[in-house]
Amino acid sequence: MDALRQVKRITGQRKKVGHAGTMDPLARGVLPVCFGQATRLMEYAFDGVKKYRMQVRLGATTQTYDAEGDVTEVRDPNYVTPKDLEAAFLPFIGSVEQKPPMFSAVKVAGQRLYKLARRGIEVEREPRIVDIFDIRLLDFNLPSITVDVECGRGVYMRTLAHDLGLALGCGGYVTDLERQSCAGFESTEGVTPEGLAIAAEESAENAGWLSYLHPIDQVLRSLRAITVSGFIERALGNGQSVAAGGLPFEAGYLEQVRVYAEDGRLLAIARFDRAGNAWQPFKVFQGLEPSPFASDSLSLA
Repeated sequence: MDALRQVKRITGQRKKVGHAGTMDPLARGVLPVCFGQATRLMEYAFDGVKKYRMQVRLGATTQTYDAEGDVTEVRDPNYVTPKDLEAAFLPFIGSVEQKPPMFSAVKVAGQRLYKLARRGIEVEREPRIVDIFDIRLLDFNLPSITVDVECGRGVYMRTLAHDLGLALGCGGYVTDLERQSCAGFESTEGVTPEGLAIAAEESAENAGWLSYLHPIDQVLRSLRAITVSGFIERALGNGQSVAAGGLPFEAGYLEQVRVYAEDGRLLAIARFDRAGNAWQPFKVFQGLEPSPFASDSLSLA
């Protein structure tokens, strides 16, 4: 939210501005920010694949599972080998249960966990199912290791580091964390708040920040796309379902697709109703510029 406040101040945009992915205070990296109609697509950025580079200090645990907390236990990690780590990674890859740390913004009985933790209160937390697609050992230099993690929504890197330490029997906590990618947006392609401010100041009417905007359908690239025209374009643009006609591909049950007008504008996101052989728009967009991603689409007969 602090980053979002800076962006609002720099751009002068106060309404319909949102971020797509909270990060721990220790973390740095890419934070997608949505403007205008793009705020209606934030769930696609939330649900997109994320990539992290995490440094873990083995041989100790902390209250917060990172370097900002007090050390609670120390053990010798020198028996750990790279082969041990590779074996320890395996149970954490896939759809796995993960319990939120006490120092987190999760609410239990209406109270934030971190507020309870600061008062020395620990409560039972329900584990959540999260998706971790890959964990790769990048550097091994005891007591520190560096790993690359590819995951889905809601994964706590601090918990992963803590749980890996438990599995190894020596403890572990995060000392450095960078989110390198979120929903296809790379940290190397981003802009810092300072860089955004410079871009705004160096242009007429402080509009230089607009050069950093991406088309709103960039977060929808994983969806297949169709182009429509005539009556179908008008109907979907008005939020009305239309008969599917001759499909350009075999559509799955309630499959979501990007729908473009003939001039390349993103028109809607629609679901395919197999029973009714119809496209049902559930997000409709108005007044967008033609998108470069419209070229991915197939024509709907």
